[in-house]
Amino acid sequence: MYFTFTFYSPENNKPVLLVFLCFSLARSRSLKRVTLAVSGFWFWGDAPIRVPGARDRGISMSTERKRNARLFDVDRSSVSSEGYSLDGKLDSQRHSDILQKRETLPVRKQKNEFLDVLKKNQVIILVGQTGSGKTTQIPQFVLEAFEVETSVKRPKMMVACTQPCPVAAVSASQRVAEEMNVIVGEEVGYSICFEDNISDKTVLKYLTDGMLLREAMAKPLLEMYRVIIIDEAHERTLATSVLFGYLKLVLGMRPDLKLVVMSATVEAKLQDYFDGAPLMKIYCVQHPVDIFYTMKPESDFLGATIRSVVEIHQREEPGDILAFLTRQEEIEEACHRISEEIGKLGNKVGPVEIVYLHSTLPPDMQQKIFEPAPPPLVEDGPPGRKIVVSTITAETSLSIDRIAYVIDPGVVEQKFYDSRVGVEFLMVSPVSRDRADMRASLAGRTVPGKCFRLYTERSYNQDRHGQTDPEILRSNLGSIVLILKKLEVPDLRHFMNLPAEEALTRALKELSDLGALDDKGNLTELGNMMSKFPLDPQMAKMLVVSPGFNCSNEILSICAMLSAKFLFLVPNCFREGFDKVKARFVDTDGDYLTLLNVYNEFKRNIIAEEDLSWCDTNFINYSVLKSAQNVRQHLVQCMSRCGIEMCRTYLYGPEYYDNISKAILAGYFMQVAHLECTGDYLTVKGNQYVHLHPSNFLGGKPEWVVYNEIVSTSMNFIRTAMDVRGEWLVDIAPPRYYLKNFPNSEAKQILELLEKWKEEQRKWEREESKNKRYVPRKRGEEVGSREVHRKQEREESRNKRYVLSSNCAWKREEEVGSREVHRKREREDRERQWEERERKRKCATRKQ
Repeated sequence: MYFTFTFYSPENNKPVLLVFLCFSLARSRSLKRVTLAVSGFWFWGDAPIRVPGARDRGISMSTERKRNARLFDVDRSSVSSEGYSLDGKLDSQRHSDILQKRETLPVRKQKNEFLDVLKKNQVIILVGQTGSGKTTQIPQFVLEAFEVETSVKRPKMMVACTQPCPVAAVSASQRVAEEMNVIVGEEVGYSICFEDNISDKTVLKYLTDGMLLREAMAKPLLEMYRVIIIDEAHERTLATSVLFGYLKLVLGMRPDLKLVVMSATVEAKLQDYFDGAPLMKIYCVQHPVDIFYTMKPESDFLGATIRSVVEIHQREEPGDILAFLTRQEEIEEACHRISEEIGKLGNKVGPVEIVYLHSTLPPDMQQKIFEPAPPPLVEDGPPGRKIVVSTITAETSLSIDRIAYVIDPGVVEQKFYDSRVGVEFLMVSPVSRDRADMRASLAGRTVPGKCFRLYTERSYNQDRHGQTDPEILRSNLGSIVLILKKLEVPDLRHFMNLPAEEALTRALKELSDLGALDDKGNLTELGNMMSKFPLDPQMAKMLVVSPGFNCSNEILSICAMLSAKFLFLVPNCFREGFDKVKARFVDTDGDYLTLLNVYNEFKRNIIAEEDLSWCDTNFINYSVLKSAQNVRQHLVQCMSRCGIEMCRTYLYGPEYYDNISKAILAGYFMQVAHLECTGDYLTVKGNQYVHLHPSNFLGGKPEWVVYNEIVSTSMNFIRTAMDVRGEWLVDIAPPRYYLKNFPNSEAKQILELLEKWKEEQRKWEREESKNKRYVPRKRGEEVGSREVHRKQEREESRNKRYVLSSNCAWKREEEVGSREVHRKREREDRERQWEERERKRKCATRKQ
């Protein structure tokens, strides 16, 4: 429907044209309510405005303008279907309901006790189970106690509450804003990597622990905060462990600063670290939870989880189900198979609402986990049930009500770092006992529940650690050491969990190889620039040096896309169609270029205002690409502050792909693998046998690849890989990255040979330059000085590229052919070599 209304401003009596567009009725998936959707509206006057929740493009204004806009007399009690009035605040009825629910939280009963302890001590440790309300209520208690002003100017002191992941920071700020009946971004805001939603009025800020560390780089004493709250301390993330050590130093220099450490488990070590700080427990009413174990170990925990969900829905009493899995691919497959299995049961069981949860899910999709279960299909029929399939995000980051059944497969995906070989990888490992107990407690928060552990009781008692190892003990410390160098922290001796000396030495060595540290261990100019980017050191180096390869715009897009996990959303029934669509973006030279192609095509469709439909057509996650666009904008701002040049390579030029590949290799030269005679890849630095991940877009098996990460499942896979040349590694890797330190391998021998040939080539060029004679030209011809001739020679030498032909002889590229022809010949050579290796291997097998 389309409507046009004309109104007159009461202030200046000027006509104001208000246009409503595209009204539509939509029924929700649960078939419970009908909502009215408005695409957007404009008014003709001083500035455009948008209806809250509108999905229109390019029509926005600040929160302050929304509040001050007066187009016509509107009843301020007018509310939307979600319970919000037109100024973005809650209506009185919904706000009253929220306040009533808030009073039922266990922590509310101990408010005065908490404030008394806080006023008498600089540090307090608070222990409370998930769902006790500490994340949302403790910051509000602190605000009331210290009477933080909410003036138009930024207050001198704020309250900060850190969270281990962005999902928790955003959801907590939204909930507290509802309880305080304010708009997110004003009095209550959040700050996560690549996204800030705060203003001059903000007095309470939820932020990730990593963002607080980055704020300390700008203001080492954190003068803008009166109270800092470290939430979910039991998670012991890398940034949280560093914050403990750093804040202990800051507390000694700022007696006015107070610190609250909140955890779901009691840790005596934490209390001792803060010099015997008082420990306060929140008393929660925990309903009984029955725990069941399997008779024998489950090898296929994904299939066992799916069977358990279906069986619970068939046989158990009403109540929602929460199942844990390790990664998104498993979650999507489980949701699809659960839906199929329950669909086969027909009307024998009630309807289900299956929702999934992981850390990269957009906030609007995360809210689905809070929706109630669907009603029965018919009156007096079997009740509906909500099934939540989640990663560890559901353990502590979000509290889900009405969960009566928990399925725990006993595994979790974690990042590990092998300091001996310098390789970081993702691996599925058994959960610790304290994490298993935390999962079980989720079934007894609101009703008596059951926890089904898909492992034996003996495994729980004997094969699992009592507590999860802090991340600082199993991670690559490169990014943290870079931040600590920027903060001028002399050493880590006063930290609560000291990392292994070998891991620390390895981190310093890698930063030195990247050029971030000098021989004395101090930050170089390059390292100072790298520390300003919220990226890992390799990616930061790649971005900082990209102007030297004339491709900073392309590398910016690649960096943004590397943050976009789970780009493609492909239902199983559309797999065949997706393979055809994928061919539009695939670049056989590697995944990095494929990601760049997707982003460039997305930008073209934004200009044409067809981005959403384009994403749907191509099975691409729209919210992930919008997030990548936001990341890119923030990185552009970082580059601008650092004074880094923005440049690009001509798309159809011969140097386009080579420049991008070399820039990537400049950052990731320590993550290169070589194809051995056995047909497997061997990492050059760590001598680890790896395989290309099935999701890669490479054409065949290139001889040399640079990769982004290693994923360990049944085998070690390298994910996000790109075809490079061995001679590039010799040219680009810094001199201190000594080949002689590499373990013996076929790759090392080839690189040493390439290095020798390179040196001979440079020697030959130097001799050629010395022997060249300069003769005067005839009158009338243009005669240049010796310096001019040398300048011309240098330009010519830069333009002449030498490539390694199939017989290992150096030839100028014009002798071999264009880039495309050369690549084609290389591929043919590799195919012949591969066939020869296979023939020899089969012959050897027959002889045996």
